Amino acid sequence: MNKLSVNFDILDKYPLMIVISGPSGVGKDSVLRAMKNSDSLIHHVVTVNTRAPRPDEQEGVDYFFVSREKFEDMIANNELIEYSHVYDDYKGVPKSQIQDALDSGKDVVLRLDVQGAEKIKKIYPQAISIFLLPSNQDDWYKRLGGRRLGNEKDLDKRIMTVKDELVKAREFDYLVVNEQNKLSQTVQMIEAIITAEHLRAKPRKIKL
Repeated sequence: MNKLSVNFDILDKYPLMIVISGPSGVGKDSVLRAMKNSDSLIHHVVTVNTRAPRPDEQEGVDYFFVSREKFEDMIANNELIEYSHVYDDYKGVPKSQIQDALDSGKDVVLRLDVQGAEKIKKIYPQAISIFLLPSNQDDWYKRLGGRRLGNEKDLDKRIMTVKDELVKAREFDYLVVNEQNKLSQTVQMIEAIITAEHLRAKPRKIKL
């Protein structure tokens, strides 16, 4: 019996753009740090920020901390894919980092506030958006307490912002609960999402 020549290599391999977002205090930075330790095949985009660094944050690892003047120069020179004005500070995503990573075939992960995630999804509809949630309100309050909020007005501002953000959560592709003391579980869920997305019959293609 003659054998037919069949090509079973039909899985197209395209790098993904993954946007991880969620309310302030939900643990986005902790999740990203844990993901960096578990997978070297993902490029974690370091965004640019005009606020002062927190005690546990490192320049070039958590953010690039720049002056408002420098940030405005980057806007003028079209060096950012998107930028937002949140809590009286600017945050933005550098173009060059994403282009270099995608060209190398690596998946790209961006840690963005909800406003920034919305913008990226409009510019790149094929981006995968993941919204992190706390397990409950008490858990969220405890996490925020660690931020040493200056006064009650700061807390009121964050509460109002979170209420608006939770309304928008359903617009994301995935909702993942980041439970207190279960960081590895959260990372596993996100990694499962990424694996499933790479197995789509119709892959997402990102073009800058």
